[in-house]
Amino acid sequence: MEMGRSCIKIPLRKYNEVMKVVNSSNEHVISIGASFNTEADSHLVCVQNKHGLYHTQAISATGHPRKVTGASFVVFNGALKTSSGFLAKSSIIEDGLMVQITPETMENLRQALRDKKDFKITCGKTDTGDVKEYVDICWVEKEEKTNKGILSPVDGKSMEGTQSEKVPRGRDFERDGKVLKCTEVYYFPKDHELSSPVPHQFAKEIAVACSTALCAHLKTLKNNGMNKIGLRVSIDSDMVEYLAGSGGHLLPQNYLKELDSALIPVIHGGMSDPTSLPLKMELIFFIIEHLF
Repeated sequence: MEMGRSCIKIPLRKYNEVMKVVNSSNEHVISIGASFNTEADSHLVCVQNKHGLYHTQAISATGHPRKVTGASFVVFNGALKTSSGFLAKSSIIEDGLMVQITPETMENLRQALRDKKDFKITCGKTDTGDVKEYVDICWVEKEEKTNKGILSPVDGKSMEGTQSEKVPRGRDFERDGKVLKCTEVYYFPKDHELSSPVPHQFAKEIAVACSTALCAHLKTLKNNGMNKIGLRVSIDSDMVEYLAGSGGHLLPQNYLKELDSALIPVIHGGMSDPTSLPLKMELIFFIIEHLF
């Protein structure tokens, strides 16, 4: 997002995923998640205060003027009435962008997405004297390498080129006023592509097993500064391995016995489908304070 214009860039190779979103959404709403924008000098974040309320902030790169702001998602809402006096409206909601459009514009947007065509939405009042803002949806051939600049908490390895996804809110693991949450999964592609469809269920089972093993140690881990933990799992037809670490260092040995007991049966279960191999992924966990 920049002054007077917001641009949503969609890689052409993501066409099938976009069609799943378009075909599964209801007639009034299309929601699309976004990757981290390395071109932006600032990014929207949604912050929760001690009262449990959320508000939006923009964090900026040090020493850079704020010109381009990245967002985490965009929602197109096609319920704007033509009698509202607006062509369309765009606004910030949490750490994303909400674009309110008329049903007719929504139908035109859906068709443009199906046809892989760029689409421009003009925001502002129907009065031509009003200053307009624009939301551009653009299909792009190439995309920057994903997760540039992100380092693994396991061993400091660069995560550039991995594919990642946020983990939907699931079961929380709580002990001694601390909560362990799995927030993101990184997939290491082989030859630039994942070897099979993304194994969501397997990642979920790994997250639960790891959380179960570490739950009893949340207070100790956080007190020792290990509030962000990475778990990297590697599986092939003749190899099974996992590494757990925080701050670029492997977890101490005293945590490994419980991790072995919880993880090894689940990891071996992931080998039952040879078409999914080789598989390498890293799950990210955060230990946070329970506020209520």
